[in-house]
Amino acid sequence: QGPHPREVDKFYQLCDPEKENLCLYGYPNETWEVTLPAEEVPPEIPEPALGINFARDGMNEKDWLALVAVHSDSWLLAVSFYFAARFGFDKEARRRLFNMINNLPTIFEVVTGAAKKQIKEKAPNSTHKSNNKPSMKTYSKPESQSKAPKIAAPPKDEDESGEDYGEEEEEERDNTLCGTCGTNDGKDEFWICCDNCERWYHGKCVKITPARAEHIKHYKCPDCSNKRARA
Repeated sequence: QGPHPREVDKFYQLCDPEKENLCLYGYPNETWEVTLPAEEVPPEIPEPALGINFARDGMNEKDWLALVAVHSDSWLLAVSFYFAARFGFDKEARRRLFNMINNLPTIFEVVTGAAKKQIKEKAPNSTHKSNNKPSMKTYSKPESQSKAPKIAAPPKDEDESGEDYGEEEEEERDNTLCGTCGTNDGKDEFWICCDNCERWYHGKCVKITPARAEHIKHYKCPDCSNKRARA
């Protein structure tokens, strides 16, 4: 889903080239603000690109928005890893953070429409990723299946059970096929496991997103749900 036209118009008007150096700030509550940069040096957190308003009238509007989007993506990454450093994230925690960020489209992809194109290109019958293996990094079962569905998200390096288990986990992962499309393509895609039959599925094949999975306490695949309905 792209930016709302009214939000774009509002942003465009606020970035008046006649004003001083302006920055675009995004906030945790999903609001944004175009304002002057922080006065303190060095600033409390990394600062976004300065003077985004100056190039507005000298470029095509779409090109200018794309340029601001690229700088905004860079700023958000800087802020993320700034807090990772402040909170003492180690190498594996930083890797997990980066993977979480990578599961979302960038601002540039949303603004330019590239995110929609990527979704269309990732069809189930696509063969360009046929050599990749599913990224089921946490393959161990949770202690209680009633608490939450099993999903493939954190990196396997966080598992503290030893190297031998890691090798077995890798082999098991390589042999796992999606219960819907029958392939194990999509190394970096989101997977979810049925708590009833314990088969793994591509999230896209069963229309479950990572965000939606967080709110599912006990996941049942379409086959298991249909069996119960018929019974």
